[in-house]
Amino acid sequence: MTANPPKFPLTKLKQLKTSWWLIIIITIAVLSRLAMSVYIGDSIHHLPGTFDEVSYDMLAQQLLSGNGFTVAEDWWPATRAGEPTAHWSYLYTLFLTAVYAIFGHHPLAVRIIQAILAGILIPLLVYRVGQRYFNSSVGLVAAGLSAVYIYFIYYAAALVTETLYIVTALWTLDLAGKLVDQLKTTNSVQWKDGFLLGLALAITILLRQVFLFFVPILFIWLLWQSYRYRLKSVFQMMVTLAVAVSIVVVSIVPWTIRNYQAFNTFVLLNTNAGFAFYWGNHPIHGYNFISILPEGGPTYFELIPPELLSLNEAELDRALLKRSVEIIQEDPLRYLVLSTSRIRDFFKFWPSPESGIVSNISRVLSFGILLPFMIYGFIRHISHSLLSKGLILYLFILNYSAIHFLSWALIRYRLPIDAILIIFASLTIIEISTAIERRQFKLQDSLGIGSAR
Repeated sequence: MTANPPKFPLTKLKQLKTSWWLIIIITIAVLSRLAMSVYIGDSIHHLPGTFDEVSYDMLAQQLLSGNGFTVAEDWWPATRAGEPTAHWSYLYTLFLTAVYAIFGHHPLAVRIIQAILAGILIPLLVYRVGQRYFNSSVGLVAAGLSAVYIYFIYYAAALVTETLYIVTALWTLDLAGKLVDQLKTTNSVQWKDGFLLGLALAITILLRQVFLFFVPILFIWLLWQSYRYRLKSVFQMMVTLAVAVSIVVVSIVPWTIRNYQAFNTFVLLNTNAGFAFYWGNHPIHGYNFISILPEGGPTYFELIPPELLSLNEAELDRALLKRSVEIIQEDPLRYLVLSTSRIRDFFKFWPSPESGIVSNISRVLSFGILLPFMIYGFIRHISHSLLSKGLILYLFILNYSAIHFLSWALIRYRLPIDAILIIFASLTIIEISTAIERRQFKLQDSLGIGSAR
């Protein structure tokens, strides 16, 4: 039986206009994220899951000092002091640099700006994606959940790419849905929408290059959608996607040129794939993935073969990627089992002794509580989504999950998926609420209770 998205909104949703609900939700989102920003404060911390902010803060100060994209001292992943790096997002580093240039070296200024942006844009875009792929009620409930989702509140105050990356990934999915809606209503698409799609893709990729793996899937899906509605619209879609690709290429090429000048070798954008793939599949894991190596054992730097340490960052990244492929070829069964073990770390929802009390509470009270609703909504609407534009949401979740199962899985890497899974949780919540309302109405009718009209 095909499960259609529930269309009966929660009773209370009917009492206010959607715009008012969004204002309330966004206000809650902004205030909660501002409170977290103030709590973390104006200094750089080694808080759980946010260690990257130490690197971004250092790079921003390097840029302001006129040293370019270089590290101030021997730095992660294995870059020597004073040498260039391409390991970190250029765009996010420039964002921090711009804020520091205006307000001085005040991480709190970045936290506040990011908290406001996230508090407004994430609920709004979650609503738009939920409304566009399902209906307004789903979008509204999902927006409300995103406003109070503890992980989103926490990372909105951290100087890492996750929050802005979630914003632009949602924007990309919203624009893709808009293109399909245009196909349905006008049997055509406009190249101007290709410009916006290209802009969204470019920003997303510049924040996290892993999104490049999803782009071919997105384009194939859009071409298939255009073929479904009218054959002649396929050419229009191809033009639209060509415009989008042009924007992406223009945004990446300057950094490719910079990388060649810095390392004297080709690096498309960032030097992190080889490091992550090597460390994530190193024999030290055995058959059970260790998300973070424990203290007292070998460090990630010590796992790098000594004969490779003379290479620059780009050469080392490529050499480690090659070495990791050799490791997999030596024991493909271990790689399969190891990749499967990463599912546990990626979707971890239970407290663990190696995590602090704040991390455990945040995990259980956000992802842990919503996970049953997410799973039910995800499974319940598979058959409906396979025949609708909702398929792209499933493809995004599956593609993004698979990449991390095969390489390196951390909870924070899952957060873009959480933004979509929250929409599926909303489908479940509305379905349950609708069932309860119907039972109440039936009970009232059977007892003869009702208001006289």
